[in-house]
Amino acid sequence: MKIFRAIGFAFLVLITISFSKDKIKSPEVTVNELKMHVSYLASDELKGRKTGTEGDSLAAEYIRKELKEDGLVPLYDKGFQRFRVTDKIIYGPANSLEVNAALLKVDTDFTPFAFSENNSFSAEVVFAGYGFDINEDSLKWKDYAGIDVKGKVVLILRADPEVEKNMSPFIKYSRDRDKVLQAKDRGASAVLLVSGKVFDPEDKFEPLAKGEQSVGIPALRISRETANAILEPKKLLIEDLEKKLNESRQPESFTIGSRVSGHSDVVETTIPTCNVVMEIPGTDPVLKNEFVVIGAHFDHLGMGGFGSGTRVPDTVAVHYGADDNASGAGMMLELAEKLAASPESHKRSIIVIGFTGEEMGLLGSKQFVENPDIDLNKVNAMVNLDMVGRLNENSLVQIGGVGTADPFRKIIGSSCDTTVLKLTLSEEGYGPSDHSSFYGKNIPVLFVSTGAHLDYHTPADTWDKINYAGMLKISDMAFRIISDLANMDNKLIFKEAGPKMVVSRGTRRKGVSLGIMPDFAGNVKNGLRADLVTPGRPAALGGMKKGDIIISINGKPVGNIQDYMFRLNQLKHGETINVEVLRDSKKEVLIIQL
Repeated sequence: MKIFRAIGFAFLVLITISFSKDKIKSPEVTVNELKMHVSYLASDELKGRKTGTEGDSLAAEYIRKELKEDGLVPLYDKGFQRFRVTDKIIYGPANSLEVNAALLKVDTDFTPFAFSENNSFSAEVVFAGYGFDINEDSLKWKDYAGIDVKGKVVLILRADPEVEKNMSPFIKYSRDRDKVLQAKDRGASAVLLVSGKVFDPEDKFEPLAKGEQSVGIPALRISRETANAILEPKKLLIEDLEKKLNESRQPESFTIGSRVSGHSDVVETTIPTCNVVMEIPGTDPVLKNEFVVIGAHFDHLGMGGFGSGTRVPDTVAVHYGADDNASGAGMMLELAEKLAASPESHKRSIIVIGFTGEEMGLLGSKQFVENPDIDLNKVNAMVNLDMVGRLNENSLVQIGGVGTADPFRKIIGSSCDTTVLKLTLSEEGYGPSDHSSFYGKNIPVLFVSTGAHLDYHTPADTWDKINYAGMLKISDMAFRIISDLANMDNKLIFKEAGPKMVVSRGTRRKGVSLGIMPDFAGNVKNGLRADLVTPGRPAALGGMKKGDIIISINGKPVGNIQDYMFRLNQLKHGETINVEVLRDSKKEVLIIQL
């Protein structure tokens, strides 16, 4: 196998040399060069390009090298914008749990959640059923009615009494973190969550998951055996309590008579990574001080596995990410080469950015817009290329963001030969890719894609399935659009178009919305920044402004995006709420009607 791989790599080197010769002869976008870029970026050697891995670094090096050879000027550190991202969440050395004077073992009897606060606790335990406080017209379930949990440790069942149903009104109340925050609001000092036998027959501990911020109190996942030890004074078993609650559909909460003490210790490890940022200087003495940004992310899911975003979570294998998004990165490289060789194509300067961290939550693009090396106010537009390699027999290309500047429809219409490509246009500037970070900074955006497919986020997204001839057609259109944006006399005027928010799974009706685009990347600590406030929506009508940092809703703290979503989930249409924000470091209280 190693011999065959060596032969394959040697062949890749030979065709790379051959393609390089073609590049010297012609700066045009070619099928061969597109295939060269995609086949390398989606090769076994790069092992899926997970952010922070060797494959991620090799992809960044490759992109920088190609752009430098095309004459682009490096920005930041020789073309690399370096930053650090969370690698994993691990147990720290100080985790402990003692039940009735018996010292238990971490990862056998208990484990901290990733969102657990690192702190100690010692108190008596109260059982609070599923930890619900539901007061809907058609559903009421109040586990905290008639019981005081202030200063106590709360034992809660995970999930809900309808785990067998894919659609249930309980689903939106069943998240572990939300249950802990519910208990915290009532003064609990710590929370212990346990899986009932119906919900999880094997009672296995899941790996600690990235992306969930501290809830503010210790939160431990305990085994059923541990829960039963805590329940021993009542001569009860957790599986019997689960069965009773599921059948009766009535809350049952009580003081147990046990005392527990312990400490939660969760450690976040970080690793270095980088964006690639290069510039094609503009040719006009005045307009060269303005910019058009071309972007594409080059990271993917690595080897897959739990928490990676793979659609086949039981499979550990190279997730090649040929379409997502070696295709976009390859097209970006070819467009940059052609633009650099065509002085008439760009009076404005063109910034070419290869983003990492897109699959982890737009981390690379957020890093750029929060720490730009250019004046973002001088960016005329941002064009994002993401999954552009699967043009099908219908020749359909999706372009989003056309509502973020009035001239976009005209520019796109004049740039596209509709006998070659069929377009589907959408207004919204917010979407599941890196252009959203720029939209949040009042920059007009266009999002070009051929859409999702069955190989999306699986190991089957390979370079040989890419429609390179189709990519060439899209490149021709994209070049004309970018050239128009770089040469137009007047700078575009940004328009808000959206945002559109995704409704959580399991909700039977659309939840309330303030009408903001929150800072999903968590650039602000101890609050949630409104990156956009949509005119005419509740937040705007209540006086909220872009950049306001929400710190509480109805007097209950909001420390991050998870807290914010939980608070929204508790609200109802038509309700009037008070929202406390930080504006220019000063506190303001807004009255908002939903």
